[in-house]
Amino acid sequence: MKPNMIEARKRTTIKTEYLEYDNKINKLFNGEKYFLRTYGCQMNVHDSEQIRAYLENLGLEETDTLEKAKVIVLNTCAIRENAHDKVFGYLGRCKHLKEEDPSIIVAIGGCMSQEEGVVSEIEQKYPYVDIVFGTHNIHDLPNMIMNAKGNQDIDVYSIEGKVYENTLYKRDSKITAWVNIMYGCDKFCTYCIVPYTRGRQRSRKSKYIIEEVDALVKEGYKEVTLLGQNVNAYGKDLEGEISFAKLLESVAKTGIARVRFVTSHPWDFTDEMIDTIAKYDNIMPYIHLPLQSGSDRILKLMGRRYTKEEYLNLFNKIKNKVRNATITTDIIVGFPGETEEDLNDTLEVVNTCKFDGAFTFIFSPREGTPAAKMEDNTPIEVKEQRLYKLNELVNKYSKESNLKYLNKEVKVLVTGVSEKDEDKIVGYTEEMKLVNIEGDKDNIGKIIPVIITDAKSFSLDGKVKEEIKC
Repeated sequence: MKPNMIEARKRTTIKTEYLEYDNKINKLFNGEKYFLRTYGCQMNVHDSEQIRAYLENLGLEETDTLEKAKVIVLNTCAIRENAHDKVFGYLGRCKHLKEEDPSIIVAIGGCMSQEEGVVSEIEQKYPYVDIVFGTHNIHDLPNMIMNAKGNQDIDVYSIEGKVYENTLYKRDSKITAWVNIMYGCDKFCTYCIVPYTRGRQRSRKSKYIIEEVDALVKEGYKEVTLLGQNVNAYGKDLEGEISFAKLLESVAKTGIARVRFVTSHPWDFTDEMIDTIAKYDNIMPYIHLPLQSGSDRILKLMGRRYTKEEYLNLFNKIKNKVRNATITTDIIVGFPGETEEDLNDTLEVVNTCKFDGAFTFIFSPREGTPAAKMEDNTPIEVKEQRLYKLNELVNKYSKESNLKYLNKEVKVLVTGVSEKDEDKIVGYTEEMKLVNIEGDKDNIGKIIPVIITDAKSFSLDGKVKEEIKC
């Protein structure tokens, strides 16, 4: 990314353009193979569903063997430093293949390609990479592949303010589906690279979202997850658009069996949202509500816009109004300047909330963010000790949460065969609890009653209850 892009993007208000994607088919390739590797979050996974559809529209067929591929696409993540290392390490394998067959096309996309300095690094150190594209111009990847002529084609910044509708997806599942409701984020938490890689917030128009969900219902999908970097800020960038609570209600009214959403920011979580979730049985009572820290001082340094007390008040509102509410969270330890007292504040919140689960991380500075410039004198050994202490507590409450389900009946949407045991099927409860089930594979795609027979820290075991399955 050009050195001045980050500050310029912060200052600029972007007017969103809504365009229709041209789905014309151009079978440039005739059964040749492509290899797609995805790093990062749910948003990246959903982006890859779009990339996969575009590649197959060119006549390419997917392979899970890198050496068989004519087109190689790495869809990257910028959240954590080790993601960079993994991508650049993987490029070494691509280089050898390119040396053997120069006609192979190597493309890098995703968040990392839009991070400051990465494009220059690719230009200087990885000249065999043919295409570099960003999250804003995934739709242009087919043209970039068709026009690849041996010189690097880099297009990362140019169309940040555009949202394309009528796009193609080859979804990973026929049962559950991601549905983007917005792109980017306007929060600018001091540690987060997302506003700089995915850009400012751009909401889709609600009519397109509802049309997409309606189509999924007709195709037989049982569950949709509304997806965004900060879903409950939906519509705030569009004059006259409905609130996220109203959008949730509209999606629930489509008749889809299950509705979920990720990820929420406590700052934008309204009473209207809580009431809507409580009102509709097909809006699942699972809420991911990132805390990040329990210290008011650290929260302020992070730019999170809420205090510990405000977070706890919101947590209690949700628990009191939403039946069987399951709440998970994100927590960062080792943020610059964090003391043992700050850590204890975080542990106090964990002890109070007894989260059903948590994604925990050691702070990883991302170049270009304010937090990366903050003084950080805490040794990594101390940060690792803090993470260990936090994880012990999180795992304790996760196990306690799961134990509450022992010998109880739950409704499970069966999504496939267990990866650990091919004789079992696997699915999720309404509360997003993973269940490994002794049951027939004919149940895949159905919502079935299951009796929980064992509770572990991160999953449940169960048996199908013999009664009518919906």
